[in-house]
This record gives sequence, C-alpha cells and structure tokens, in this order.
Amino acid sequence: MFDILTKGIFKENPLFVQLLGVCPALATTSSLSTALGMGAAFTFVIIGSNLVVSALKKFIPSNVRIPCYIVIIASLVTIVEMVMQAYAQELYLSLGIFIPLIVVNCIILGRAEAFASKNSLGASFLDAVGMGIGFTGALAIIGAFREVIGSGSLGGYHLNIPAFEPVLLFILPAGAFLTMGLLFGAINYLNGLKEAHYGNN
Repeated sequence: MFDILTKGIFKENPLFVQLLGVCPALATTSSLSTALGMGAAFTFVIIGSNLVVSALKKFIPSNVRIPCYIVIIASLVTIVEMVMQAYAQELYLSLGIFIPLIVVNCIILGRAEAFASKNSLGASFLDAVGMGIGFTGALAIIGAFREVIGSGSLGGYHLNIPAFEPVLLFILPAGAFLTMGLLFGAINYLNGLKEAHYGNN
C-alpha cells in the first residue's frame, strides 16, 4: 500500500517522470499561489474520480467506460469551479480556463482507466493521493522558482535579497519553458549520477 502512495510522488511523478500535464504546468505556475491552487483542484478531482470509478466499476459497461469516466470527472470539475468561484475569486480568475480544462487532463483519465477501474477503493484512494501530491509538488517547485527569480517574491511576499534584480522573463510564458527545461535537465543529470553510482558498485 505504501508503494502505491509513493510511486506517484517519486517513481511515477506525473510531470517530472511521465511528462504528463505539461500544459497546466506551463500556464499556471507563474507564482507559488496559482501553482498550489491548480494542484489542490487537480488533487480533489483525481481523488474523487478514482473513488467513484472504483466504486462503480462493476456497473459501468466496458464499451462506454471512457465517456462515463469523462462525465464523472466533468461533474467533479464543475464542483471545484463553483466552489473556487464562490470562495476563492482571485484564484479563480488567475487560473481562468485551466480549471475547466482539468476535465481533459490525461493524468486523471489515465488513472481512472489504468488503476481505479481495476483496483479496490483503498488502493485507488492511495493512488490518487500519491499522484495528487506528486503533481502539486512539481507545480509548486516550478511556481516557486519562477516567482522568486521572476519577481523577487514567494507566495506574494517580497523577498529582500541584497543586490538581486528579478528577471521578468521567468514569469512570462517563455520563462515557463526555460524553467521546465532547467528542471528536466537537472533531474536527468541526477538520474545519470545515480545510475553511474549503482553501476560502479
């Protein structure tokens, strides 16, 4: 059970390992707060969809399972959108169209099809929590990096760093691509060191 929870955080991280959900990662990580907001919305939807699909898997005909999964996901996204619009208006406006686009997020549909439809409620819950933590953590790392370098702040609070000039590029769309490239390069480098270390032992 612990392996199911942790694989989405490390071994099968949706963004850093599987390279899924890149579009929202690029578009909603100009700051730490928007990154965490998207991560929270994503996590709620993937947990809800995994639980519902796992609970109803015996009652969903196999020939219409994908449309049924999309209806379930869309219903949960609608709930998230309405709650966010009512209680987190500023975040709702910041995320914009990327909230309803969670419906077509390949990570959520993929976990429903590949895992929740074949496993128990408990395992499906742990899988969703792990994927949610992994994706939110990846977004938070990207958002924090871009916000600090691009605006000299973190979570909306200005950082008094002596002799530091923010690089505006990092909070612009091009900065998202640059940040992702740097992070993927660092991850590949660390993986290479790890493989070389174990290969020599």
